[in-house]
Formats: sequence, structure tokens, C-alpha cells
Amino acid sequence: MSDKTSFDPNGVGVANGNIFGFPVTEKEADIVIIPMPWDATASYGKGTSRGPEQILEASTQLDFYHPDLPKAYETKVFMTPISQSGLALNDRFEAQTAEYINHLEQGGKENSKREHKALLKEINAVQNEMRRQIKEKALSLIKEGKIPAVLGGEHSVPLGLLEAFHETGLSFGVLQLDAHADLRNAYEGFEQSHASIFFNALKFNRLEKLVQVGIRDVAASEVKLVEESNGRVKTFYDWNIKKAAYQGKTWAQQVAEIIAELPQKVYISYDIDALHPSLCPNTGTPVPGGFQLEELSYLILEVVNSGREIIGFDLCEVANNDIDDWNVNVGARALWSLVVATEKSRRL
Repeated sequence: MSDKTSFDPNGVGVANGNIFGFPVTEKEADIVIIPMPWDATASYGKGTSRGPEQILEASTQLDFYHPDLPKAYETKVFMTPISQSGLALNDRFEAQTAEYINHLEQGGKENSKREHKALLKEINAVQNEMRRQIKEKALSLIKEGKIPAVLGGEHSVPLGLLEAFHETGLSFGVLQLDAHADLRNAYEGFEQSHASIFFNALKFNRLEKLVQVGIRDVAASEVKLVEESNGRVKTFYDWNIKKAAYQGKTWAQQVAEIIAELPQKVYISYDIDALHPSLCPNTGTPVPGGFQLEELSYLILEVVNSGREIIGFDLCEVANNDIDDWNVNVGARALWSLVVATEKSRRL
């Protein structure tokens, strides 16, 4: 796989088992992506557990010239194998969680049935183990001087990666691109719900600042948490972004304001539903509004151009349908924008 002559950046993409078809091994890689095929706590649409596999397949169809990164195709990025046992475990839970969530939506209580109580306990235990495994893998990669990333799956899966950065003793900020605030406490009884990722991450005191962009579907309790965070959480709501644009403020001006809130070291968490739903109609919980892909790619690159360092990232909630591969086509390009920005940051 490491033979550079086997990759032609101007030729047909080769499905060699690695992301983008790049001829790179894990040992050679500077950026290592950990896929996590899990969406058992998804409360609306299912299918993001297949996201890593589908993005891998679609990734070889991209072209790899990038105007902001010379010889971008020489980026040494590797994706570790997708766990088939993890996918099977997810599939085993999906029917049970769908029935349980339907029970809640019909007015039922979280612990009113013995089987639901047992289900919550089992899923919480499984997610704690996944979190531990991702954390340990990420810590190993960081020790080797590599930049770790996570590819979901639902948005609960990067918690172990964020915990790894916390355990290094490094102070860092998170740039969250998302339609949802994800600040709920144990949503629907799942301790590591996709809607709880940043409620949980804020328990890590090395996470000094959470900057949220594009939030437009949010609970009053989450708004209250933001308001009472003493500035630790700064939220750029989608309605305010749009209002400022209608009144003449450019996206470049708004991006400068967003970046000014970030510390020197930045982790980027990219939920695909931050985009306009025409770009991701099959994501777990699509919401009207949002961004074009190019707008978020510009923001991500401006983080690097500001002199800040990208230390890691995740991309989550990409899901396809049975008709076409539009969702993963967009998802693969979102992943490429994250990889390019991270590689530019690394080279600098």
C-alpha cells in the first residue's frame, strides 16, 4: 500500500481499502481516522452506522487537487478497519431501541418496563466500552505524534477522542458545526446519547471553550446551559447568522467573529446536519436551514489561516438511502475538507 507509484492523482480512484484510496499504512500516516459504526441511540432516522463504510466506498470518486494545499494528494491519512463485530452489535440493538423510543413517544416512562431498564443498562455499558477503546487508541496515536480523528456513526461516538485530549493535559477548544446543541443530560435515558455529546464533554476541564455554529433546533434547557456557562460555551445560532447576513454582514465577517472565540488549539466536531438538508436528507435528524458545504469548508480553513492548530476532528451523522449515494458523496467531501485543513495545520 505504501508504494507511491500505485497512486495516480490524475487517474481513476483505486479501492485499496484505505480512505480516498491513498497508498498509506497506519504506521506511515500523519492523520489516522477511527471509524465507529454505531447509531443505536439515534432517536429519529437510522442508518448512520453504515456511514463509515459508505464514505470509504465513495471517497475514491473524489479528485484531490486543492487550491489551499499544494500536493494535497500526498497527505498521509489512514482509516483503521471498520469493526464488523461492532456493526453487528449495533444492529442487534437497533430494533430494541426503536421499540423503546416509540414507547417514550407514546408517553411511556424510561424505567416503566423491566426490559427497557435492562436495555438502557446494556447499551450504556457498551458505549462506555466503545468510549474506552477509542480513548486508548487515540492516546496511543497522539503518543506516536499522529493526529487522531473519528468517523461516525451517530454523534455520541467521539466522546472517547475528546476524553483522550483531556487526559493529555492539553487545554483546547471545540468548534462544533451542528444543527443541534447536543447539551442534553442522558437524553431518553442513554448516558451517552447523540444528543448529549457536549453535555458530557464539558465535564472535561481541559476543554476550555465550546464554540457552536449553526444551532437551530434546541431545547430551552440547552439555551439556559449556554447562558449560565460564564462564557465557556459560545453559540452562534443559525437564526442570528441568517439575520446578520440579511442585514448585510458577510460570511467572512461572521467567520472572523467565530474564530475570535476559539483558543489556540482547536478540535473540530462536524455533524453533517449543520449543512442544508438538501445536502444531507438522510442524516439522523435533518433540520431546515443550515449551510452550504463551501461555507463550512471556508470556516474550517480560516481556523488554520488564523494561526490556530487543529489537533483532531470528527465527522458524524452521515447516512445514505437506497436510491442514490448523494449523502455520502457530500459526506466524503466534508471529510476531505477536514483532512485538508488538518494537513495544512500540521504542515504549518
